[in-house]
Amino acid sequence: MRLLTRLMAVTASTVTVLSVTAAAAAPELVVNGTFGSGTAPWWKSANTTMALDAERLRVNVPGGTANPWDAMIGHNDIKLTSGKAYKLSFDASASAPVTAVTTVQLADSPYTNTLTKTISLTTTSKRFSFPFTSSLSTSGGQVSFQLGKNAGFSFYLDNVSLTETSSTSPSPTTSPTTTPKPEEPGSGPVAMTDGFYVDPQSNPAIWVRANAGDSRAARIKSSISDKPMARWFGNWSGDISAAVSRHVAAADAANKLPVLVAYNIPGRDACGGHSGGGAGSESAYKTWISAFASGIGNRPAIVIIEPDSLGDFGCMTDTAIQARNRMLVYATQQFRDKATNTWAYLDGGNAGWVAAGTMATRLKNAGVGNIRGFSMNVSNYYTTAQSATYASSVNSSLGGGATFVIDTSRNGNGSNGEWCNPAGRKLGTPTQLGGGGGAEMLLWVKVPGDSDGNCGIAPNVPAGQFSPAIAIRLIDGT
Repeated sequence: MRLLTRLMAVTASTVTVLSVTAAAAAPELVVNGTFGSGTAPWWKSANTTMALDAERLRVNVPGGTANPWDAMIGHNDIKLTSGKAYKLSFDASASAPVTAVTTVQLADSPYTNTLTKTISLTTTSKRFSFPFTSSLSTSGGQVSFQLGKNAGFSFYLDNVSLTETSSTSPSPTTSPTTTPKPEEPGSGPVAMTDGFYVDPQSNPAIWVRANAGDSRAARIKSSISDKPMARWFGNWSGDISAAVSRHVAAADAANKLPVLVAYNIPGRDACGGHSGGGAGSESAYKTWISAFASGIGNRPAIVIIEPDSLGDFGCMTDTAIQARNRMLVYATQQFRDKATNTWAYLDGGNAGWVAAGTMATRLKNAGVGNIRGFSMNVSNYYTTAQSATYASSVNSSLGGGATFVIDTSRNGNGSNGEWCNPAGRKLGTPTQLGGGGGAEMLLWVKVPGDSDGNCGIAPNVPAGQFSPAIAIRLIDGT
């Protein structure tokens, strides 16, 4: 189906938004991306034939090629500027399930790439969208589709677009004062994947495998460990780039979207909680968070940045707050620039902690304008409705340009005012897109069953350790 036909099918209110956006859009860098004027200026390499088929491009690829680039199509004369943000989008399918590679790169030797992404194709056309920040300044760029190293098949392509989405990146010392306009929900890492990743190495999953004979194992498996949830990374993770890369690679191989938590800010849990620690210095943290973002690279991911880091200012000196803001701004810039298909959310506390206007100011000073938005209720118990009301107030104070996600891992019964392993709490809505009150996603960020510390119903279970007793009580709401 042609793009024009799809646009005509949307509602009148949506058409208004699309018209406004189009008027402000940067020039299209791809010529004839809808193939309405034949195939030029698109070219093909050896081992391919190219023709129009039902108003889209069909590329026939033989089997037996050794490398993806042994069968290619492409578009040259793409102008790129280093430091500027772009988005490559297209519709693609194949006559059989195969993988291919798309790049934005130099058209000539040494063929330096600024975007390389493996795509999984099926017989159903899918919209792909890859934001990236260019590392190249050139008028000789190229968009390519590398189709070799498969059995023979036909590749179908339509509605190819490459546009600039922002100006040159701001100085690392500059904190943005406004939040970005979010991409459409069907773009970015959501569009690149088929559902959320169920982590086979989560604490509940490991416990279930190790305790298959326990009478609680089947219930914990079906209610908790078989659900998508976040993986937390901190100074216990070892080589952070390698640890993150392994996790994201496993999700990418399954075509699923992983949720990660960066939890290593110096002076973490400053108000004397059970999760103190973090990197040893500002410079150590910057090295760590840069490696974290590099470990994700171009692969799709969701990242929650430093839970609680903006909530505990009352226990910090002004000097420490300034240092924390510098580190968080740096973190947001790293995910923006190095993890180009990641939606990152800076943690914004919970509905019972800090006034909404105050939290908005803190988020702004910490760099929320560099990323997708902010997270709510991480490791807490406020209902989705309470969290969404608070988040909407925060967003209004930010100018309305951000999106937010809510941790629903343990909010099924709401909060009783206690935060450390309280009794009577319950699992909330499992991870999903959308949510009540305007949340972009509901996520299980806190791992259900992991202790908050030596307190409450688990006085002898350290923070972060899985307890089957806590898990069962969350399942039952007791």
